[in-house]
Amino acid sequence: MAVDVRWATTEDAAALAAMLCEMAVHYRQPPLAAERALAAARKWLAEESPAYPHFALAFVAGEVSGLASVAIAHPGIDLERLLFLKDLFVRGEARNAGIGRALIGFLADHCRRHGIGRIDLTTEDWNEGALRFYARLGAERHGQKIVLRLSGESLAVAAKP
Repeated sequence: MAVDVRWATTEDAAALAAMLCEMAVHYRQPPLAAERALAAARKWLAEESPAYPHFALAFVAGEVSGLASVAIAHPGIDLERLLFLKDLFVRGEARNAGIGRALIGFLADHCRRHGIGRIDLTTEDWNEGALRFYARLGAERHGQKIVLRLSGESLAVAAKP
């Protein structure tokens, strides 16, 4: 099966929106309204810089089958940029068919061609399939970091002077 992975463009808004809706359900979130997801996808894709795209999509036979949402961060203490993989999602019926591997390969190749030294990512502790997938790729667990979040009220409090 041939998997076509590419950076999403504004023409891919409907495909991105469909993946966002499916991903919300998979990650145990309330279902997203399709119109809201499409509006967000259109907005995000229109705002992207060609130098730092944010979404890679995987297609099989013209149908969207996978999504990678990324951010590229500039140098830290090692003076190498890093690609942060926020989400990697493959549709349920397309899992275990090489789509996740194709997305990671696409991202790793992008990193190597653009001098990006590593890919960092997180996954839920309950997501055994993801943990096995990343272990097969050779991903190392780093217990040095604790994930913290500012959202909702805490974000509003942090925004106040």
